[in-house]
Amino acid sequence: MATISLHVVPRARATAVAGKHGDAVRIRIAAPPVNGAANAELVRYLAARLGVATGRITIVAGAGGRRKTVAVEGMERERIERALLEDAP
Repeated sequence: MATISLHVVPRARATAVAGKHGDAVRIRIAAPPVNGAANAELVRYLAARLGVATGRITIVAGAGGRRKTVAVEGMERERIERALLEDAP
């Protein structure tokens, strides 16, 4: 199980990767940070983007903040980052 650091920006126009933010991958989320909606949208987006089931993605740290550590079961960190950043601006 590999982990990756994310910088999440809620209430965006559309959910998409927005490049790097320091050592983290910046992701804009088209959901408000209310009642876990942004976290749920993040997990759905990552699953679709990485081609894995949502059950293989876990927010292991930062669930209540913008800076999150996410674990993906069955993938290497480099592969996760490459898949997320391949079309990023």
